[in-house]
Amino acid sequence: MTGGSGQLALDRVEAGESLEISKKQTALPPGLTRGLLMKDVLRIAGPSFVELTLTQLTSMADLMMVGQLGAWAITAVGLTTQPKFLMMTMFMAMNVGATALVARYKGADQPAKANEAVRQALMLTLVMSLTASIVGFLFSETMVRFMGATDELSLINGTVYLQIQMAGFVLMALTTTITAVLRGVGDSKTAMKYNVAANVINIILNWLLIYGHLGFPKMGVAGASLATVIGQTAAFFMAGWALMKKGGYLEFHWRKKFHLDREILGNIFAIGLPAMVEQLFMRFGVILYSKTVASLGTVAFATHNVCMNIQSLSFMIGQGFAVSSTSLVGQSLGKKRTDMAHHYGKVSQQIGIGFSLVLAFVFFVIGGPIVSLYSSEPEVIEQGTRILMFLALIQPFQATQFILAGVLRGAGDTKTTAVVIFVTTLIVRPLLAMLTVYELHWGLYGAWIALVADQLLRTLLIWMRYRGGQWQLMKLKGEAA
Repeated sequence: MTGGSGQLALDRVEAGESLEISKKQTALPPGLTRGLLMKDVLRIAGPSFVELTLTQLTSMADLMMVGQLGAWAITAVGLTTQPKFLMMTMFMAMNVGATALVARYKGADQPAKANEAVRQALMLTLVMSLTASIVGFLFSETMVRFMGATDELSLINGTVYLQIQMAGFVLMALTTTITAVLRGVGDSKTAMKYNVAANVINIILNWLLIYGHLGFPKMGVAGASLATVIGQTAAFFMAGWALMKKGGYLEFHWRKKFHLDREILGNIFAIGLPAMVEQLFMRFGVILYSKTVASLGTVAFATHNVCMNIQSLSFMIGQGFAVSSTSLVGQSLGKKRTDMAHHYGKVSQQIGIGFSLVLAFVFFVIGGPIVSLYSSEPEVIEQGTRILMFLALIQPFQATQFILAGVLRGAGDTKTTAVVIFVTTLIVRPLLAMLTVYELHWGLYGAWIALVADQLLRTLLIWMRYRGGQWQLMKLKGEAA
């Protein structure tokens, strides 16, 4: 069983009887159909897609509500995005290792090892997030200033927003790790439930705390940050309760004495460290890119943040199906069925592209009305509408990139994605942005041309690695050949 979600098609084939590895694998094992594989993919991707989409819609609602205060408020929140993501880099990378490891142990039918991996991952996250929280809180103003705050109002409000986020950082981090290990066994419904509940709490508190309705204090930007933290805290308690319940594949016993498991930690680090390097490359690249855009002024940067916020919604398609590809590929390789890993990856990609084409149509046709939900300023709406046309064009490529990267991570092949991110996000995007903005004077459009070039090149490189098939041969420490 997979998190109470039913039997997978994978469970119908024998372990260790993989078909010959080939770039042209097309035949399914006897008794399986493409429909069964699609059902498995959607069973895991569906709840993840709903959860991630609703979470991003909440983030969009945050920015829309804050945007009613003025362009400066959008800029203030936008200046905190990359510093916060940078603080998240360490434990988010280890979560990649935890997901892949738990999926492998699930496929190999080793529940004891899967549960021990959960304990090791949570302890690792606790240590890393506590350190990041303290550093982030103490240096909030420095980071916001470094990101390019051009006026005192944005600097003050951005600093307060980030400090509140850092105060609730540890509980948010632990929740993401619980979500990661649940996804490893294919249980995406549980995470969907507690994250949806957290989002509802967040939206209600936004309305109360940003504007001061029903007698609550009018806190503005700080109220939006506090509402997010309270919602995340609620999600943590619900996630912890779900993990400690008896009867699931994963059961966390908090009274059990903790000990370091070198084999499990070694595997988490073996997969997670390249993912950490990848995330660091990405964060530093995006920070350089964001600073270039910030130099264009408050209105341009506000427009950029609106469009980046909308783009994040489009990420949810790729990320939702990447969850299924990571889980199903990891479980398939744990069962030593490389043929099943290949088929799950292929089906995930095909379905994800279909959804991305629908979203591309939406961005192209009603981009203007979407942007106008954030701001009534004509310049923001005009530029934002044109930028959404750029986004429409790259949707299928972006979805492919996310999903195939999920396949590679499920196999433990995180070194490849780290190299790809280094080339595209740390080199191509910021350098091309500097060229188009500073030398060619193409303004905000030039910066987004650089982003599109990054996405297209990244998709090509990840697709080439996936097609090579080397990821199917990767082994974990302690895993039998």
